[in-house]
Amino acid sequence: MTEFQLAAALEQDCFVLGDLPLCRVLLMNDSQYPWFILVPRRAEIQELFQMNSSDQREFMRESSWFGERIMQHFNGDKLNVAALGNMVPQLHVHHVVRFQTDPAWPKPVWGASPAVAYTSDQADELIATVRAWLDGYSL
Repeated sequence: MTEFQLAAALEQDCFVLGDLPLCRVLLMNDSQYPWFILVPRRAEIQELFQMNSSDQREFMRESSWFGERIMQHFNGDKLNVAALGNMVPQLHVHHVVRFQTDPAWPKPVWGASPAVAYTSDQADELIATVRAWLDGYSL
């Protein structure tokens, strides 16, 4: 079996924050939205149904746990969770905290406006916060 390798496009567009038991956690480099991506560390998986039932359950636990953390931290109005995969076929699930005041509201964030990269200080602070959550992960 092939080893897990993060898709090049995700590596290029995101900061790697760390790992949960199943998923690699990424931060999209777009400061307009708190936008995270969970990528199950399984090779050659494009759809949730391709994972075994144990991994599917673990994914739901991790997604729910992480979603709750980011909604509490950012005090968002809505959490968008989506797996598209049209451009990057590797299974990756977006977790985007939305606000009624964000640039794309109420439409999807994809293609709404060009990305605005985090400053070094912004990225460092957010990365440290999320890494602390990941270090303390438990259910």
